[in-house]
Amino acid sequence: MQSSLCKVLGITHPIIQAGMAGGATTVDLVVNVSEAGALGTLGAAYMKPEMIREAVKKIKDRTARPFAVNLFCTSMKDDDKNFTEVQSVLNCFRNKLGIPEGEGTVKTADDFEEQFQAVIDENVPIISTAFGLLSEEKMEQVKRKGIKVITMVTTVREAIMAEEAGADVIVAQGSDAGGHRSTFDIHEHPNGANIGTFSLIPQVVDHVRVPVVAAGGIMDGRGMLAAFVLGAQGIQMGTQFLTSKESGIHHSYKQALSSSTEESTVLTKSFSGRPARGIQNEFITEFEKTGVSPLPFPSQNTLTADIRKAAAAQNNPNYMSLWSGQGTRLLKEDKPAEKIIKEVLAEMEESLRLINKN
Repeated sequence: MQSSLCKVLGITHPIIQAGMAGGATTVDLVVNVSEAGALGTLGAAYMKPEMIREAVKKIKDRTARPFAVNLFCTSMKDDDKNFTEVQSVLNCFRNKLGIPEGEGTVKTADDFEEQFQAVIDENVPIISTAFGLLSEEKMEQVKRKGIKVITMVTTVREAIMAEEAGADVIVAQGSDAGGHRSTFDIHEHPNGANIGTFSLIPQVVDHVRVPVVAAGGIMDGRGMLAAFVLGAQGIQMGTQFLTSKESGIHHSYKQALSSSTEESTVLTKSFSGRPARGIQNEFITEFEKTGVSPLPFPSQNTLTADIRKAAAAQNNPNYMSLWSGQGTRLLKEDKPAEKIIKEVLAEMEESLRLINKN
């Protein structure tokens, strides 16, 4: 199925694998998605510049097909106004896990300039951005290099801003989506812009000219067909690829996804300071029960890193950030990425056949 999205990005199938930061998007996953004719995306927002360069080189060694690198376009400046209270709560969790209590400061590395330069230097074909827009200067630099830009948005207003800034493709993320959505202004929308996927898509389509990709709770061919009916030119899936064979997430995380339902997820700032959808666990419940406000992103994310790392080492999902969308009953568990893509496409064709038959 060749949509205008495919022509813009140089892909065969109008499916984008979401650029999930934090290790989920391995080189194997990115390569195999792209080799299957869709668009693989390296979630590089938390990667050091040298790690991005190394990963991109490995991807290019294994595929000549287009792929993307996803970065966060937001301030990484720390805010520690509520530091003492938050650290006190987190130290209770550290004691339960048997790890040292936290230090008296928070310092988040701001590597965006170097990350961006690494992507430019390595001639990445597509840049995907979250949480905001590239600056005018960086957008001009990208355009001169012939790099395509995908911008993720959560409102019509953000979509219009993205198109005006030069985005080639817009991913409209509904509130069904797992993890952090790309709401630009968290001060204006403290819990993210909570507009459902199938409310958001047609309204964005009606207000921009560039291809629109639907994201948020889309897990199979039925959702893909519905997105096309609403005017989208493709879909982006994140959660569906988390339990794939190539995914880099912890096995306890995969098990939590497998046993979850549409009722399992909540929106929380407890882990990162920015609203994100994940499976409710003890960390979220106990932190929110204290009534202490988490530090803003990225400070809260930096402070909880040792807790999440220790929980993973101890196979303890109660203290891990289990990001997930709302469609987990539709997971295609432990399948290769290529097979997932083929099944989604086949499901869409079968759905269309049944509609035409009726």
